[in-house]
Amino acid sequence: MWALTAILLLVSSSGQTATLEKPILSLHPPWTTIFKGERVTLRCDGYHPLLLELRPISTLWYLGHLLLPSHKKSIEVQTPGVYRCQTRGAPVSDPIHLSVSNDWLILQVPYAAVFEGESLVMRCRGWYDKVVYKLHYYRDDQAVRYFHSSANYTVPQARTSDSGRYQCSGTMRIPVESAPMFSAKVAVTVQELFQAPVLRVMGEMEARGAAPGGVVVRCQTHLHPQKQDTPLQFAFYKYSRVVRRFDWGAEYTVPEPEVEELESHWCEAATATRSVRKRSPWLQLPRGGSPLNLAFTTVAAPQPAPLAPSNMPLSFRKPPVSRSISSVTSVPNTTSSGLLFSAGSVPTAGPQACAPPSPLEQSAGALKPGMDLLLREMQLLKGLLSRVVLELKEPQALPGLRGTPETRTSHLAMRGGTTETTTVES
Repeated sequence: MWALTAILLLVSSSGQTATLEKPILSLHPPWTTIFKGERVTLRCDGYHPLLLELRPISTLWYLGHLLLPSHKKSIEVQTPGVYRCQTRGAPVSDPIHLSVSNDWLILQVPYAAVFEGESLVMRCRGWYDKVVYKLHYYRDDQAVRYFHSSANYTVPQARTSDSGRYQCSGTMRIPVESAPMFSAKVAVTVQELFQAPVLRVMGEMEARGAAPGGVVVRCQTHLHPQKQDTPLQFAFYKYSRVVRRFDWGAEYTVPEPEVEELESHWCEAATATRSVRKRSPWLQLPRGGSPLNLAFTTVAAPQPAPLAPSNMPLSFRKPPVSRSISSVTSVPNTTSSGLLFSAGSVPTAGPQACAPPSPLEQSAGALKPGMDLLLREMQLLKGLLSRVVLELKEPQALPGLRGTPETRTSHLAMRGGTTETTTVES
């Protein structure tokens, strides 16, 4: 006998060593507002030791901070207030706020939290179930539904936008039809089931089984703490094209040819019944970031990619750097008048790269002094030609220049790399 008692105590004590979750408190019928004089049933469901335990099972009940005398699993109450329960060794349950009304009309809403995609049901109830006629339901003082007589207002798949302060109005025959009566306003909140997903690039330590050259992205979201066991499915898109339809995997490998358009991808998370669907923003990379250095890829070194066409997104990879100098043909910079300008006067597209001068640049620097001298002589020749043209057009304007054009021209000769100017007088 003592051995059996010891075994039972050991089993009981070992069962309580595990971490216990707080019990679940439920209300029957499931309405938080009742008429004065009515009674409702509260039930506390949680961990209970084995029936063979020597001590009796105990449940603690609280009304506000007051400990109630009952230790049963269910109790009936009619007093308004905040109720909680607790089983032995577990935390205190979430509260239920019970209201008692003495009005002719009450609006009854669910006591438990309503989440996205679930059904939201509310009831406009007359005094002791009298029929309500010309029934209107309101949300934030705006009429949302009308019924000829008593009926529940149901939102099959609630959204967070259905949250608000609800109220109902109607008439009753007591014994003749009364004037319209209004219930008290009741706040209703539709809880978010899960957050809008975010698509992000996975790191090297997180990625597993990525295809060679691919980039692994993950569609991340967070479920409400009370709905952690809700299964979700994920789909992935590139622009408006589906690249992977809904399945249970939250990760997708972007193939190597599409890595350059990584920022055109987004994802969608949904429940299995598609009652709740939420899409992510476009994938965002840090400013100046590249998927090749932010994500895991199995390629040892990225291969150079050709420049993208003007109508395509720019490549995320750097273009190849040429190690050889191709043959360059020097073409002087000219204007429409045919005049030469020095290299320093020509505007450039941007700052020059800091690189050692090539042999071609060194030879061009050696010829620069001679080119400057030739440019000055060409400018002098231009002036002389201008005066000759003016004399031919208007001889009277320059009387001192009469004669043949040959007597006023300049002969240029190159001797020893220098330029000499000889003027022939008549």
